[in-house]
Amino acid sequence: MTRRISPTVRRRRLSAVLRHLRHEQGKTLEVVTDDLEWSRGRLAHMEGNKWIRPDLGNIRQLLDYYEVAENAEREAILNLARQSRERGWWTKFKDVFGTDSLVGFESEASVVSTWQPVVVPGLLQTEEYAAASARASLARPAAEVDRIVEARMARQEVLTGDQPPTVWAVVDESVLRRLPEGKVASSQLHRLIDLSEDPDNHVTIQVLPFTAGLHPGISGPFVLLDFQDDLDGPLVFLESRTDGLFLEEHEEVDEYRVVFGHLQVTALSQADSLRMMKKMITD
Repeated sequence: MTRRISPTVRRRRLSAVLRHLRHEQGKTLEVVTDDLEWSRGRLAHMEGNKWIRPDLGNIRQLLDYYEVAENAEREAILNLARQSRERGWWTKFKDVFGTDSLVGFESEASVVSTWQPVVVPGLLQTEEYAAASARASLARPAAEVDRIVEARMARQEVLTGDQPPTVWAVVDESVLRRLPEGKVASSQLHRLIDLSEDPDNHVTIQVLPFTAGLHPGISGPFVLLDFQDDLDGPLVFLESRTDGLFLEEHEEVDEYRVVFGHLQVTALSQADSLRMMKKMITD
């Protein structure tokens, strides 16, 4: 199968490779920038993944400086830089997702683990629910709601493309109890049930019941992303009303992984979660 490529992930990986090359040489940022007569911030931005489209000329200059010969390693790094310059499908929805948003990392993740105490995870929403949730967040014009729905549906194509990620979603019971009445609720519940029962979707959904009481997830929703390539360390995404925050320090990621593990153990099993959702449809 064709491997999914995300320029967002590749830029982050390129930054890691450049840091590794400098560390191998035993050089500081200041020494390299002085030797190359670059501005102080240029290399720091490159290694810190603060760029949008890497400059191939700068990359070649660094490879020459680090004495990376004309071989497979050099070509692999340059190819990584070329992939980093491509535009992801989500750029046409920049007005919805912003730049280097969650979807850029989600597109190449091998495992997506999400805890949602308020809404159905975006990857699992129906069009009707996506529209209802968009309208609920603020009074939005119809055209903006339609744009948000289109973007969310495009985002879900990752589940049916080549090498889809494994998705593990833990949702609070209140998410299901808060579904809009009528057809929207019914279609959304059917969607969650279908995803859970279809082995080709690699989706597991667990419901955290009210009876669980207080739990480690009360601090808010988050998404934990893991990747196949060892150079791509795991990430935690925290979403606010106006922006998002990525955490990648090992201690921070480990803390959220422990929280997610507790939520998985505390939540109903997948089988019991399915029974709850099916009962909600018949009641």
